[in-house]
Amino acid sequence: MAALPKNRASTPHLHTDHRAALEMLKESEARFRALAGSLPGMVFHLRRDAGGDYRFLYVNEGSHRLFGVKQHEILASAKKFFDAIEPEDRHALEAALAKSADTGVPLDWKGRLRGRHRGKWADMRSTPQRGDAGEVDWQGIATDITRGKEIEAELRSSREQLSELSFHLEAAKEQERERIARDIHDDLGSILVRLKIEASLLAGKLPAQPAALREKARSIEGLLDQAMGTTSRVARELRPGILKEFGLPAAIESLTEDFCQHFGIACRVQCDDDLESDADTSLALFRIVQETLTNVAKHAHASTVFVRMKREKGCITLELRDNGRGISESDMNKPRSFGLRGIRERVHSLAGEFSVAAVEHGGTCIRLRVPEKRGSEPVATEEEIQRKLF
Repeated sequence: MAALPKNRASTPHLHTDHRAALEMLKESEARFRALAGSLPGMVFHLRRDAGGDYRFLYVNEGSHRLFGVKQHEILASAKKFFDAIEPEDRHALEAALAKSADTGVPLDWKGRLRGRHRGKWADMRSTPQRGDAGEVDWQGIATDITRGKEIEAELRSSREQLSELSFHLEAAKEQERERIARDIHDDLGSILVRLKIEASLLAGKLPAQPAALREKARSIEGLLDQAMGTTSRVARELRPGILKEFGLPAAIESLTEDFCQHFGIACRVQCDDDLESDADTSLALFRIVQETLTNVAKHAHASTVFVRMKREKGCITLELRDNGRGISESDMNKPRSFGLRGIRERVHSLAGEFSVAAVEHGGTCIRLRVPEKRGSEPVATEEEIQRKLF
């Protein structure tokens, strides 16, 4: 009985502690709501119950700024939130939520909004938490990424415009090459032929003695032969007439034969005979092989080059590999690495994919894949090239 007054005496303290705890809880909740309300997005707590139905347990005022749906409307019905999203992207969000709930992977969704907020983009991120009753909770934040998407679109548009400009500049350059090649072949070539004939006639009319004079005439004939050969080779490189007349495989064969004779580097070529690329694509691929062979001669210290070109599902794949010293990361990233940059630009202008890497046991390998016809849809990603192409 003596303990009863003591218990009664402690009751007021219990009430006081309880009230203090409630006050602290209210203050903490007020601070959280103030913080959540100041964030530039929608803070949310979304739950999917065991039956697969969604409801929001909490959203801040940012729901109205971002999605155009008031806070109490989303809390009353999750459908209001989902209806604020473009149908295609809404399905993507539902699929992302289902995958996150089933596998435990974080939710990471980006999509477009509809209604008066049409044109805006939102991003939702959260890590799922599974409850004992089979429910799944996501607590996270949705943010406005519209400006970032606009910048992406501007960069993409700028890149496309630069690609088109590059293509037109390349076309102009090819026209100039063709003009120069025509002048070399028609004018300079004709002059050299006439000089050769005159030198031969002159050599035939010289007396047998002195022998040195006749030998000098023969030397002039030899130099003219070299000049005519060089003129012919330069004209072919500037204007690959064989490309128009006999097609890409024959042009590549001719190019590699000239390369082998000029630099003494062996070339092994494998080209499908049924390549059906258009004129622009054929010329671009020819120039890519030409530029790559030039780089091999200048930098690779190689003794053999392997060229393989094949047709595959409406695309042309090309591999060029040498057994030289190999390319380094610093070589690929040099500001004045215009050869590689030019190849990459050509491939990009054809909506293709390009990769370059050092070979494990020495040498460099360039791989690319482009549509047969310029203007086709973009083709495989670089990861797919590395995994599937060769």
